[in-house]
Amino acid sequence: MTDEERKELLKTIKTIAVVGISKNETRPSYVVARYLKSVGYKIIPVNPKYDEVLGERCFKKLSDIEESVDVVDIFMGSDKVLPVVEEAIKIKPKCIWLQLGIKNEEAKRLAEEKGIKFEMDRCIKIEHASLIGTG
Repeated sequence: MTDEERKELLKTIKTIAVVGISKNETRPSYVVARYLKSVGYKIIPVNPKYDEVLGERCFKKLSDIEESVDVVDIFMGSDKVLPVVEEAIKIKPKCIWLQLGIKNEEAKRLAEEKGIKFEMDRCIKIEHASLIGTG
């Protein structure tokens, strides 16, 4: 996506599922989710280890979420991404986003074949702060 496409996406989405979120306040997944919540997005934590993160119900897996999800933001190793992306495709988000350092070309191809935007090796928090800002 171009910067303009990313900006438009970030302006129009409402709900972000954060897969692989941690309760550890120093972990990037927690920091990013806290930021996204603070700027007005609805965060849906996804991690089988927890019942709640950041005051939100935490789901074991994406398919357990009962509402529509605009973006699936993934914090997992590149080698673990493919099954999560395959599950994400089934819930039909507007975009699947792999955080900084996470890349998987096969996952990208699968998502794009289904008409789902795909970002990888980019931080949604950094992109939001740079393209839209906090105010």
